[in-house]
Amino acid sequence: MPEPDAITIAAWARLLRVSRMLLDRVEADLKQAGLPPLVWYDALHEIAEAGDAGLRPYEVIERMVLAQYNASRLLARLEKEGLIQRDRCPADGRGQIVRITPEGRDLRRRMWAVYGPAIAEHFGDQLTSWDVRELDRMLVRLAEGQTD
Repeated sequence: MPEPDAITIAAWARLLRVSRMLLDRVEADLKQAGLPPLVWYDALHEIAEAGDAGLRPYEVIERMVLAQYNASRLLARLEKEGLIQRDRCPADGRGQIVRITPEGRDLRRRMWAVYGPAIAEHFGDQLTSWDVRELDRMLVRLAEGQTD
């Protein structure tokens, strides 16, 4: 397998640094507003999007945008805070289904009130609409080139 050229290595490193920088800025905005970390929003979003059917815990983790290495601890914390509930899985008596609670929906809305504007400020406002569309096109191409 061939080695990447210098510009590819530089672009890769820049992509990672910019991604981390943007996430750090959003995290700082959430913290300043007295809200929990972005990973909470990510988990609540995925659970809410599943609707009344809920998700199995492993499905929550598979769908999350952010890497979550302590997934079971995250779900346990969300449950302790009353933001999610766990029910028995009808198809598998030993399994669980995770559903968002009204309190979880409320927190998700409050977090989005900070998160949405942070995306605009730290990302969207820094680029033209053409830049955003082009970046999206390139990211889709990269994502579609990946195989599981």
